[in-house]
Amino acid sequence: MDVFEAVAEPHRRVLLDLLVERERPAGELVASLPALTQPAVSRHLRILREVGLVEVRPDGQRRIYSLRADRLIEIDSWLSRYRRYWSDHLDALEQHLAERSRDD
Repeated sequence: MDVFEAVAEPHRRVLLDLLVERERPAGELVASLPALTQPAVSRHLRILREVGLVEVRPDGQRRIYSLRADRLIEIDSWLSRYRRYWSDHLDALEQHLAERSRDD
């Protein structure tokens, strides 16, 4: 599995959204996804760890997860050409709306 496949799953994106704020213990991540069982959350975290999007460190008996934002560079690079596309189109829309409001 690669980074793109990992972030395609909605529950994994929720986990990443939580970890972008701060590192969190596994139990807190499980509690944040009440629709999933603890084993299911653990599987999602394992996948995120295997593709390098999160890292885990022991803290006594707890496991603390944190985001590895550097691994998101691959996605950011891929998205960059689409940002240019949307930027150009949004600029054209803004210009069109400005012209319409002047005509009204």
